[in-house]
Amino acid sequence: MSADKIYMDSAATTRVDHEVMKAMQPYFSEDFGNMASLHSRGREAEHAVEKARRDITKKVNGKDHRLIFTSGGTESNNFVLKGLAFAKKDKGHIITTKIEHDCILSTAKWLEKRGFDVTYLPVDREGFVDPAELEGAIRKDTIVASVIHANNEIGTIEPVRELGKVAHEHDVLFHTDACQSFTKVPIDLKKDNIDLMTINSHKIYGPKGVGGLFVRQGVKLEPLLHGGGQEYGFRSGTVNVSGIAGFAKAVDIMKDKHVSHMEKLRDMLIDGALKIDASWLNGSRKQRLCNNAHFSFSHIEGESLIIHLDLKGIAASTGSACSSKSLEPSHVLTAIGLKPEEAHGSIRFSLGKESTKEEIERTLESLSDAVETLRKISPFKR
Repeated sequence: MSADKIYMDSAATTRVDHEVMKAMQPYFSEDFGNMASLHSRGREAEHAVEKARRDITKKVNGKDHRLIFTSGGTESNNFVLKGLAFAKKDKGHIITTKIEHDCILSTAKWLEKRGFDVTYLPVDREGFVDPAELEGAIRKDTIVASVIHANNEIGTIEPVRELGKVAHEHDVLFHTDACQSFTKVPIDLKKDNIDLMTINSHKIYGPKGVGGLFVRQGVKLEPLLHGGGQEYGFRSGTVNVSGIAGFAKAVDIMKDKHVSHMEKLRDMLIDGALKIDASWLNGSRKQRLCNNAHFSFSHIEGESLIIHLDLKGIAASTGSACSSKSLEPSHVLTAIGLKPEEAHGSIRFSLGKESTKEEIERTLESLSDAVETLRKISPFKR
């Protein structure tokens, strides 16, 4: 990042790491074969993909699962709900939450129109799902419970191990969307009772357009894409060899030291921002993503705050990048109990492994100035 620019929107996307680009390069110009081909170039491509699959799988103790490579989190999440739903002969019941990413919620609503029942679990003020609420929602015809691992807006890390245990006690499959948490939070697919898990690349310094879905062996899914039968027959289409190689490298280079570094800067940012009058932190203070700090400020609009910070060279967000242009209040913030005007006065900072103490100090100074300026001209001021 240049000296006059500060990037605080890593939850939306990250730059591709130089090591990742280096790992991808051969599969554009040298080892460019199609892994479905029988000749040596095809075998080289297949070797690269299978090595990546093994390396990523080891990261989460996924020996009982298959990793299916996809185009990203949206495809994987669509695949889970639609694939499980259509594998059933009869219509059934799906459980999810009110704070899921839009791709889960939109897919659930799409399935409702086609005769499936969906229960949307509530959350508490910090964004936690109560395992007792999940247990109470389970029916005899429940197909799957899908709960986001760590919320993409407020950063709350859900108790997936307990939630998965509840689901399994009732013979219900458990899925979690780990796009934000993968490599930032320890995950063990077996111990955490996870049957299916969504991951992606571009949140962790890998390329856009590649992600994955872990599927426990024996789980039946109806494919979304039909054709040549790639990816164990679950996802037909020419495999993105270069992207997958880059994804695996991104996973490899993300270390515990990066998580610790981001946690320290996150806490510094939270402590500083909460010194601003009439401000509060959204989400859990303790069970929180290492790089997420989400605030609300009374009497201002988050969009105006984003613009003011952008003019000072600081990139942040009002929430999910997929819906940031919407004028509707965040469904996540209203689910945790914020009023619409409070939700509109929110901002999300998401750090990266290259963020610095100096950047946090400059961000806090600019944030304080921007809030003060906007409150002087705010029509919402008391």
